[in-house]
Amino acid sequence: MKPSHLTRLCSIATKPGPSSNMRLIVTKRICRAFTLQIDSIRAERRAMNREAGKLKAFLPFTRQAIFDLYDQAQGHREDELSGAQRVLEGFGQSLIFDREGLAKNLGVGPMCDVLSVNPVHRQQENTGGLTSLYGVVYLSQLEDSTTRYGDKWGDGSPLYRACHAAVIQFIRTCPEGELPNLFGPKLPPDLRIVRE
Repeated sequence: MKPSHLTRLCSIATKPGPSSNMRLIVTKRICRAFTLQIDSIRAERRAMNREAGKLKAFLPFTRQAIFDLYDQAQGHREDELSGAQRVLEGFGQSLIFDREGLAKNLGVGPMCDVLSVNPVHRQQENTGGLTSLYGVVYLSQLEDSTTRYGDKWGDGSPLYRACHAAVIQFIRTCPEGELPNLFGPKLPPDLRIVRE
């Protein structure tokens, strides 16, 4: 997507008075554009790393070329990547907290329509009571529910990836001791005396 298209989408989203439906559609399109950009940069980096891997067959003569390629891959389009990540984190925070009340204003049915939630999945989630954007998009991963995004950690729909980026950023920046222990308290080992 061209920068002019993103600028146009942002101007639509920031105009006073657009409907909640329009705001969610624009947010989804912007997040999709940034996730595609991130995926493109990472694919280029992987290609450079593969080239460096091919040179390993000719070691020790190619040692410097391998190091140069790895360094080049590590810094390839770093500014664009970090900028896109920050944008996704910002959109993720707005989806998690939903300060604009998009889910409340839309209702469950229209929200699921915009998010392309399969009717079968809607019925399952109505029994679970998930009615927030965060619940539908991140916890249940129902956006574009008929699309298979992969099983790797962090893979998912554009809005899921935005929420994921926000959660990861929160975990990174949370002061030590403030983050709850997700795995429970560490218990002492159960020691027993075994007699033969």
